[in-house]
Amino acid sequence: MEISWDPRTGTPVGETPTTSAEQVEATLAAAAAAARVVASVAPGQRAEWLRAVAEAIEQPDVASELVTIADRETALGLPRLQSELARAAAQLRFYADVAEEGSYLRATIDGRTATSPDLARVQVPLGPVAVFGASNFPFGFGVLGNDTASALAAGCPVVAKAHPAHPQLSARLAEVAAAALAAAGAPAGTFALVAGFAAGTTLVTSRHTAAVAFTGSQRGGLALWRLANEREVVIPVFAEMGTVNPVVVTRAAVVRLDAIAAGAVASFTLGAGQFCTKPGLLLAPAGSKAAARIGAALEAAAPSAWHLTGDIAAAATTGVAELTAAGATVVSEVPAPATGWGARPTVLSAPVAALTRGSRLLEECFGPVLVVAEYADDKELDHALGELQGALAASIMTSGADDPETPGLIARLAGLAGRVAVDEWPTGVAWTWAQQHGGPWPATSAPGATSVGAAALDRFTRPVAFQNTPHHTLPPALQAANPWRLPRRVDGRMVLVPDVDETAASGRGPSS
Repeated sequence: MEISWDPRTGTPVGETPTTSAEQVEATLAAAAAAARVVASVAPGQRAEWLRAVAEAIEQPDVASELVTIADRETALGLPRLQSELARAAAQLRFYADVAEEGSYLRATIDGRTATSPDLARVQVPLGPVAVFGASNFPFGFGVLGNDTASALAAGCPVVAKAHPAHPQLSARLAEVAAAALAAAGAPAGTFALVAGFAAGTTLVTSRHTAAVAFTGSQRGGLALWRLANEREVVIPVFAEMGTVNPVVVTRAAVVRLDAIAAGAVASFTLGAGQFCTKPGLLLAPAGSKAAARIGAALEAAAPSAWHLTGDIAAAATTGVAELTAAGATVVSEVPAPATGWGARPTVLSAPVAALTRGSRLLEECFGPVLVVAEYADDKELDHALGELQGALAASIMTSGADDPETPGLIARLAGLAGRVAVDEWPTGVAWTWAQQHGGPWPATSAPGATSVGAAALDRFTRPVAFQNTPHHTLPPALQAANPWRLPRRVDGRMVLVPDVDETAASGRGPSS
C-alpha cells in the first residue's frame, strides 16, 4: 500500500493499493494491443478524446472533489489548486488543438524525378508511453499533465505512475480520465494508472514500453534513464530534471535593485521554492550589496509554506547546510511553518570564485533557497557562467530595452538554457506553440525536446519514409486525397490550406 500524508501535520490520511509486477505487465500489454488502433485514429478524433477528459475534470462536483483531495495531500491551498485544475483542462484542450492542426506530423511528399524516386515521409507514434508525473504540480504535471496530454495527442497510449506525494489524487484522476475516454470512444488500453515504486521499474523495463516521460529530481530521472539504457532494446527517456536556473543583473540595472530583490524573493519562494524553474543563483555587479538587499526583502515578505513531502523539506534544510560547507554564508532566513513539513526560506552569499564546476553551489537546492554572488567584471561573470550546468531557464535583469549588455547576455545564456527571459522571472511555464521547457544536460536527458508546448508531441513520434508506395496503402497523412486535411509539404512547397488535392495538382505525387 502507498500511504497518503497531510503535509500540514505530517500525519497519514489514507492508503492506496500498489500494483504488482504482473498487473503492470498486463496493463502495458493492453496498451500495446491498443497502440496500433490509437495511432491509426485521425488526429481530430484523438483531439475529441482529450477534450472529453478536460470536460470531465471540470464538472463542478468532480472538480470540487479533486481539489479537496489534492489539498489534503499537497497543502498547496484551494485557490492555487483550483487554478491549476483549470490549467490542466486548458492544457488538454491545447494539445487537442495541436493534434488537430496536424503540422506535428510533418507530412512531406516528393514526386518522382529523373534523379530520385517517389518518397513520402511522416511522423509515426512510438507506442505505449510510461509517464512519471511531478510532485509539485499534481494537476498540471501529474498523471493528466503535459506528458500524458501530449503523448495521447501524438497517438500513443499512456500508462502513468501514481505519484507517492499524491496517490489518492492520482487514482481519482485516472478513474475520471478512463471513464471519459471510454465514453468518447477511445479503445481499452488507451490510458491506465499503476502505483508503487516497483511498478515504476517494471514500467521502464517492460518490452511493451516504447518511451518514458519523467518530471522530477535529477536523481530520479537519471535512475530511469539508466534503466532504459540497460534494456536489450533501448528506449528514449525524456526526463525534465532541472538544475540551478541563473539570473544575471546587469550593471545598469543596479539602480532598480530593490525592485529586483522583491521580484527575486517572490520567485524563489513561490510554492515553497518547489518549482523546477525556480532561480537558484543570482549574479550581481560587485558593490551592489545584492545579497543583503534580497535578504531584507525576504525578511519583509516573510513567506511561509509547506513542502509537499517530508523528504523534500529535509533535503532543502540539508541543502542549505551543504551550501554553507561549500563556501556560502547565510545572509537571511525566515521561519518555516510551525507544524508539518517545511524548511526555512534562505538567502545565501557566496564568493564568485567559489562557483566552480562540481561545487555544491552549482547544484539545485529544491526549495526556497537562493545563492547570490557578485562579479567584478565581464571576465568574472563569463567564467562563472561557463562553470554552470545546463539549465531549464535563465533570466537577465536589465535597466530597460536599451541596456547595452542585454544582447551579449542573451547570446551567452542561450547556450546554457532552454529558455531565456529578459526582465521577467522564470517561474511558471506557459503552454503555447513557441514554448521550450527543456535544456542542455543535465537539466533534461534530451536537450532537443520540450515537455511543454506544441513541440512536446515530437518526443513520441519518429519519422518513416515510404518509397514508391501505392498512395492508397500509405498512412492517411500521406494519401493523395489527404483525408485528415493536414498541412503538407509537396515537392518542397508548403500547402497550408488543403482545399484541393495538391498531390494531383503537382502531377508528381506518390505512384498509384
